[in-house]
Amino acid sequence: MSAVLAEADVRTSKPAAAASGTAIVLLGTGVVGGALLKLLNTPAAASLRLVAAANSRRQQTDPHQLADRALREKLKSHGEPRDDAALLRALDGSGAAVKVIIDATANASLAARHADWLARGYHVVTANKALAGGELPGWRALQAAITEGGRYGDSATVGAGLPVLSTLRRLRRCGDALLTLEGVFSGSLSYLFNQYDGSQPFSALLREARKLGYTEPDPRSDLSGEDVARKLLIIARNAGFALGPDEVDVESLVPEALRNVDTDTFLARLEELDEPLARRHAEAKARGGVLRFLARLNQRGKARVGLVEVPATHPAARLYGTDNQFALTTTRYHSQPLVIQGPGAGPEVTAQALLGDVLALA
Repeated sequence: MSAVLAEADVRTSKPAAAASGTAIVLLGTGVVGGALLKLLNTPAAASLRLVAAANSRRQQTDPHQLADRALREKLKSHGEPRDDAALLRALDGSGAAVKVIIDATANASLAARHADWLARGYHVVTANKALAGGELPGWRALQAAITEGGRYGDSATVGAGLPVLSTLRRLRRCGDALLTLEGVFSGSLSYLFNQYDGSQPFSALLREARKLGYTEPDPRSDLSGEDVARKLLIIARNAGFALGPDEVDVESLVPEALRNVDTDTFLARLEELDEPLARRHAEAKARGGVLRFLARLNQRGKARVGLVEVPATHPAARLYGTDNQFALTTTRYHSQPLVIQGPGAGPEVTAQALLGDVLALA
């Protein structure tokens, strides 16, 4: 499931000014950014005005070009050289009351600028986890900027827009507190282990998932567990646990010999993943269990992400496709956890989460 979020789901300390329009700059026109461009051409986005768009090398600020439905493809070979100062000038010159920077990338350097943009009064809507799920000082700088500056839409950073962060914040506002957290936080790893039954090699499934767009272009971003760890940190920090990345125990599924090779070499050697995972699958099956890549946080703040054998009766054993699952045990949801579940990967649902956060700003 994925929902257009209410205004309360966008983090803020100050009410927005009366809107006379919303102008947006889109950073990143890859898979997610491309899906968002399509949504901007629907009636749901009629109140929004795209004033600039950029990929990593080129940008476009001309209104006629921005209105072209082939904008994403054209930016691959046409447009001005990337200049973030010019992009912000386009936003400042829009005359809009609500000025939004959308970061649809995974670029850590861009994420590092979120706090500065917020402090300068821009609103930021993002799918980029690198700041909120990165080093603790960056998280703290982000919180300070949210308090003093613009508003932050981060629904797309966890669960591809599933109402995880908004639910957690609502519970905390009501005086509830997170005790433990467990779940499947990666759509790609969910798909892989939901499908993996030993009838075909893991490498074949991985190639299929990559072709479907469920993994990053370099699947090691998923298999390393680092993406799941960032999501766990974002949730934990929003729950009040001041955890750093070094406090999360992360199990990587990438063999040591493949961790530092280039992407093409890694893709050519995917079969090296097969034997270790086939052995673990067979051992789990012999005991009536299945393998799932789980994230866990306990009441003492101990956090781990990695491959776990769970019984066939475990909730994570009954997931489908790219489903994510977040089981939150709180002081009030104690005898039975609050479970949020739904598709956790895919450009369309992630783009919808971005759009929902932008609309909430208006």
